[in-house]
Amino acid sequence: MKRNLVIPAVLLVMTVAAFMMVPSAGASDDSLQSVIEWQSPPEDFLEVLHAPQLPWVWTAPTGEYLLLADPVNYPPLAELAAPMLKLAGMRVNPTINNIHGRHGGTSPRLVEVEGGSTTHLALPAGAEVQDVEFTVDGRHFALTVIHSDHIGLWVGSVNGDLIEIEGIALNPLMGTAVSWLPDQERLLVLRIPERGQVPEPPVIPVGPKVVEGIGASARSTYEARNLLQTAHDDALFDYYFKSELAIVDPANSNLSVISDDAHYFNAEFSPDGEYILVERVVSPWSHEVAWWRFAREIEVWNAEGEFLVSVASIPLSDEVPIHGVPMGPRSVSWRATAPHQLYWVEALDGGDPVAEVSHRDRLMRLRALFTVEPEEVFRAEHRILTWQMTWGAEGGMLMLCQRERMRRWRYVWLLEVDDGTANLWYDFDEGDRYGNPGYPLLRPLPNGQWVMHQTGDAVYFRGTGATDQGDRPFLDLRNMYTGETERLFRCDPERYEYFKAFAGDEDHFVLHSESSIDVPNYYLATLGEEVEAAEGEATRTLTRVPITRFEDPTPQLREIEMRIVHFEREDGVPLSFHLYLPPGYEEGTPLPTVVDAYPLEYSGATTAGQVSGSAQRFMRLYGSSSLYFLLRGYVVLARTSMPMIGDPETTYDTFVPQLVADAEAAVAKAVEMGVADPDRIGVIGHSHGALMVANLLAHTDLFRAGIAKSGSYNKTNQPFGFQSERRSLFEARDVYIQVSPTFFADQVNEPILVIHGDDDSNPGTLTFQSEIFFEAVRGSGGTARLVLLPYEDHCYWARESVEHVLWEQLRWFDMYVKGAGTEMP
Repeated sequence: MKRNLVIPAVLLVMTVAAFMMVPSAGASDDSLQSVIEWQSPPEDFLEVLHAPQLPWVWTAPTGEYLLLADPVNYPPLAELAAPMLKLAGMRVNPTINNIHGRHGGTSPRLVEVEGGSTTHLALPAGAEVQDVEFTVDGRHFALTVIHSDHIGLWVGSVNGDLIEIEGIALNPLMGTAVSWLPDQERLLVLRIPERGQVPEPPVIPVGPKVVEGIGASARSTYEARNLLQTAHDDALFDYYFKSELAIVDPANSNLSVISDDAHYFNAEFSPDGEYILVERVVSPWSHEVAWWRFAREIEVWNAEGEFLVSVASIPLSDEVPIHGVPMGPRSVSWRATAPHQLYWVEALDGGDPVAEVSHRDRLMRLRALFTVEPEEVFRAEHRILTWQMTWGAEGGMLMLCQRERMRRWRYVWLLEVDDGTANLWYDFDEGDRYGNPGYPLLRPLPNGQWVMHQTGDAVYFRGTGATDQGDRPFLDLRNMYTGETERLFRCDPERYEYFKAFAGDEDHFVLHSESSIDVPNYYLATLGEEVEAAEGEATRTLTRVPITRFEDPTPQLREIEMRIVHFEREDGVPLSFHLYLPPGYEEGTPLPTVVDAYPLEYSGATTAGQVSGSAQRFMRLYGSSSLYFLLRGYVVLARTSMPMIGDPETTYDTFVPQLVADAEAAVAKAVEMGVADPDRIGVIGHSHGALMVANLLAHTDLFRAGIAKSGSYNKTNQPFGFQSERRSLFEARDVYIQVSPTFFADQVNEPILVIHGDDDSNPGTLTFQSEIFFEAVRGSGGTARLVLLPYEDHCYWARESVEHVLWEQLRWFDMYVKGAGTEMP
């Protein structure tokens, strides 16, 4: 649906510079709604907010070069207010045919890992790098570049050469717009075809909006928003999402179009370069689901773009079971280690996760494109996670991961698809951070296909290395047959470091290293001789040579101290929080405190309180973070454990009691430590965390005030499930009501600030949720304030919005927490 911006220019400026705000209860009826100007937080907040950010980093496959670019943050609100189209689950910027609001990085430069020399890449002023694709040898790269009127293609080399391929406007809306062919010399691109004028809307609607259901099955409440609604929307989708496939030779800038116009979302050459796997969505366009659920055709073409064979015709997937998967082939892809074999996954349970079946999925293969029928390779007892299927470096080895939903458990198998054998490699509780084995490193074959990075029978793994003292990332070698692991590297407990990429060979790698006082930088690390080590520690020595020398953009934050604190819930469940102490804190002094949390679901108590994060991270503040309160003398409890423990089918039966128990334990610990003033504690949360805030104010008296951002407060408006809850409202009516603070708004007797993007597209947190909750609190005599941010989505991006939210948050807690209940000015 096209946004209507047919308003006078002067009014537009006034609208961009102001928004509707509702003051706290007690105001006279004629001032319930007022328009105010945008506000800014204190100057020291702004200095931190707008300090330079550290660059984005892309690493060449060989690890010999880094490509850096400076991220563009907090665009002006006028950019969000510009014309935007809501089409088939996406928000589209029609000016450049890109995702609305998407930005890249500026000032791109190449850094040589060996020696650290820097080469600046000359892009036009204002151009932003959105994506980078290196050749396998790391010597050349293709840049997807955002210009003011199109998405362009630039190709360069590590020698500093950089040219724009003229006549190409890329279309990145549905898939990868740029990829190297197996020869690593040419590029396959999705290009906007020649097209006529943008379809004009009808002067008046051709008829009413009608949606009809006759015996349809329930769909998850989390189906996408921004769907097509009218015939004009259909025409706009057809116009903006259409592309053509073309092959580009950067050596001479030649371009060859190999397809007709269509709605392509995947096009990939076979490993031998002889065929192209093509996937495209086909009409009629649905008004019920997003484009990724549209009917589609999966085909194989020859290298010249001629149709050869149909792999599958997938019908519209508009009745997928809640938390289920569509029927038919999923994730069709080439086998990396064969010339041109196709593999995919199909559901055996109707896509229904609660269907009682012996096997849920099967792995399928099309061994020869023209002479045989698809054949079954493997049957999986649980759902196959298709995004975690990875080929071994040679032969028919395939790593395949299954997920057991009820236990929240993962099983990683190794299949030999050529001889039909399958063995369980390892398994783990997906909520167990301490026991998580990490994930395999990948490397490209000469033709660009990515496979597991192996040495002999072992695969390199990297992981976060969570411990009860914080994360200590690692680099392992895991044997494929014995399961034994060798720990090559583990982060020093006094720093936060992680493997980035191998550099030239397996004894050298790019290392990201930082500490609470040291700016994150990159180093060339060298693995040395073997040493005796305690269990879980590194068995090789490590030396480091600096590659980058970034400087601290916010030295004032180095005076903030962070500690990881452990405690227990009343029932013995272990919990933790990150304790942040403001600059100049005097030990033992109780201060006004902010509790920031987000409820998460777990199968058991042993994993619920596990620590995430590290006290050794270099502090940087983004957006409207609650950590800004530290600059005004507050203590902040961040990442406060709020676990919901139980069977996935019934976890929310005890949501509120567990939430209360979690909060009581956190507050008691902070007070016991002498850091929190028990009479001056506030609570803040975003999205599901906002639901937490509202429930805690309704069901406890622990907090002086709360701030709830982009929340959902009445789950009966999501009748077919929310979060992990898959029971419908009609199966668990009491549960839906008990977790919904709107039904208990008359018990919210502490001031609550409710903030929401006025164009929230997250299906579970539509803006009206905050409006109704605010009215329920205000109408029951509570103290509440509603702030609606124009043009903002679920999270807030515009400079004016972020600054204003910081101002609102500080003002609210200064008056109702630090001021312990004084009147608002």
